[in-house]
Formats: sequence, C-alpha cells, structure tokens
Amino acid sequence: MKEEEIIAYLRTPTAIRERCDRIFKLACENKLNYFRVDLTKLDKCADYVIEVMREDYPNLEIPFHSRWRHFEVGKVSRLTELDRTLTELSPLEKAKVKFDLAIISVLLDAGAGASWQYREQQTGQVFRRSEGLAIASFRMFCQGVFSSNPDLPWQADAKKLQDLTAEALKEGFQVSAENPLVGVEGRLELLQCLGQVLTQNVTVFGTDNPRPGNMVDYLLDKKNDRLAASKVLSAVLEGLGEIWPGRLAIAGVNLGDMWIHPSLGGDRESDRYVPFHKLSQWLTYSLLEPLQEIGLEITGLDELTGLPEYRNGGLCLDKGLLELKQPDVWREPYPVGSEIIVEWRALTVALLDRIAAAIRQKLNMSAAELPLVKVLQGGTWSAGRKIASLLREGGVPPIQIQSDGTVF
Repeated sequence: MKEEEIIAYLRTPTAIRERCDRIFKLACENKLNYFRVDLTKLDKCADYVIEVMREDYPNLEIPFHSRWRHFEVGKVSRLTELDRTLTELSPLEKAKVKFDLAIISVLLDAGAGASWQYREQQTGQVFRRSEGLAIASFRMFCQGVFSSNPDLPWQADAKKLQDLTAEALKEGFQVSAENPLVGVEGRLELLQCLGQVLTQNVTVFGTDNPRPGNMVDYLLDKKNDRLAASKVLSAVLEGLGEIWPGRLAIAGVNLGDMWIHPSLGGDRESDRYVPFHKLSQWLTYSLLEPLQEIGLEITGLDELTGLPEYRNGGLCLDKGLLELKQPDVWREPYPVGSEIIVEWRALTVALLDRIAAAIRQKLNMSAAELPLVKVLQGGTWSAGRKIASLLREGGVPPIQIQSDGTVF
C-alpha cells in the first residue's frame, strides 16, 4: 500500500473501528497491560444509559450529540438569539456563520480542568467544563473576537485568527490566578494554526476571505441532495489536518489524533497506529445540523464512531465493563499518547458500539431510529458524567489525563 493510501485509510471511520476492535480482541483475550473487559456488565450498563436517556428525553426524541446542545444550556435559547442576528443573511451565508462558530467552539472544547468556570454576563449564570467553554466561545464569537471585520463580527477569518493573542483568549474565558483554565497556550496555538491553514488550503477554504465557513461551498460541490456523514469527516480531516501540533506523520502529512499501541503488530510502523479523530468527529457531528438546515439529507450516520473521551470512557470503567489490572494507576495523570490512555480510548470506541446495540435491542429500535450520534447524546456522555459525579468529588474522570488543550 502506498503512503497516500495509508494516510487516506487512517483518516476513515473504518480504520478507527478496525484498530480499536483489534485492541478490544486483545482485551477479551486478557493480553493487554492495563485493562480487561467484562461483557457480563453490558446489560446493566445499557439499562443505566436508558434510565438517563428517559430522564432527559422521556419520549426518546433525542437530538444529535453536537456542540449545538451546549449553546442552549441554562434554559437560554442563544441559537434563537443568533438566528435573529442573522435574519438578513441568505440560508447559505447563515450556514457559513454556523460553521465558523461550530469549528471555533469545538476547537476550544478541550478539557477545561476542575477549577475553571465562566460567568455569563447576559444571564448571570455560571457554567463549567464543556458547557462553560461553549458559552464563553459563543459570546466571544458574537462579540467579534475571531473576526477582522468590525462590520461582520459573527465570523472567524484567517487574518484575525493568526493575530489572536493569549490575552484575548484569557479575557474571553475570564482566566485569572483564581480561575485557571487548562491549556490556554495549546488552544491559542490551535487557532493560530487554523488561521494559517485557512490561507494555505484553498481547495477547501477558498481564496476570497478564507474562513472555516467556506467549507460549506466545498461540501455542496460533493452532494446530490444527499451527503454522507463520512464525507463531512473527510473534509474536516483534509481541511484541518495540519493544525494539530507535534503529532505522528507519514510523508510529512500530520495525522492528528492518532497514537501508537505497541501490541498491534504488522510489517509497517503505521500498522501500530490507532486513529481516534475525536475532536474531528465531534466537529463533524456539529456540522451536520447547519447542512440539514439548508436542505441536505445526511446519510450514513452510523459510519462515524463513538467519541473516545473521558465521559464515555469513564462510563465503561465506572459501570465495570472495563477493569483496571493495576488498580493504583488512577493516582497519577497520564499523557494522551501513553499506552494506558490509548488502550482506554480504543476500548471505549469498541464498547460504545456494543452499548448502542444493546440499548436498541432493549428499546426495540433500529439503528436508523436511534443512531449512535443520538445514543451518545441521550446517552452515554450524560450517563458518564452522572456516575462520575456520584462516585468522585467534582465529578472527575476515573483516570486523569494530561491535556494540552488539543485532544479532549
């Protein structure tokens, strides 16, 4: 297989599942260093997730798991507020604004840490973690923090992103000595790199005022009133792949959220690579709704995978589907690329498919009626957060991860 073919493969959901399932098989054979799997706990885990789903969505009418849910926290309809602001724009231009917002907000969505919070001036409400990051980034976006054009504050463009400062981010996130935010410099570097990539990747982002929202035009060229979710992921990985710092590369191509697991054998170095593309898939899920709003039918939702982050992974650990072979490992944080974290994330991806299948069977629903993106929202992410809050002070995950602000 040629290098470009290997790169293309490792950027697919198929590759994510294939590599994660290989690690899952090793876990089932008790051949991993850190985890074993106990599938006898699958039923109880599925029951717990269904219980949480029914609490939040009694009629099981569940929206997609996406950034748009976070913009509505605190029972405030910020999206209605945004739509009123954009009344004069065409549907296509509105979609581009929403792409700008979603891409910026998701890239800023890495773990905030347990100490940080955001007080929303407009409502007086206080938010933490992912919701806090969402509301802070929403308010910054609407204030024009990411736009170089004062007449069009609700956009993000290459010029402003490249000129963005740590001070501007800290001010927007209300960071202080008493209110520290994990990974500010990593977030800044990510957005500055995004600004550079926008000007370099003219195929996806165009030459006239390069901005993330121009990806809408790129995707519209690939549709026929129907658009596969995997095509959106491919566009995200192709368009944004070069923004990720210091990662594995093949032939000089940055591979993003991809890591090595030593137990995966093969003839090539890349045979040991385990792709996750967590933020890219979370972003893809968040871009589907603006595309639906302009009339596109999104197909193949379940081709994308579950998200290997600490809420879903924490659910698997806290409900006993995963067991740590060395119980004291939770005492210290681990780098994202460490063997234990790669194992945890890979097993989470594999188990999310199995949890989703068990839930559908119990509810007598098909994959079309309850796709994975709704199971995540309904769902595993909320259940993971809920059980963490019951088991540990501050609702911290069962294993601590050293985040640089660019993965989780």
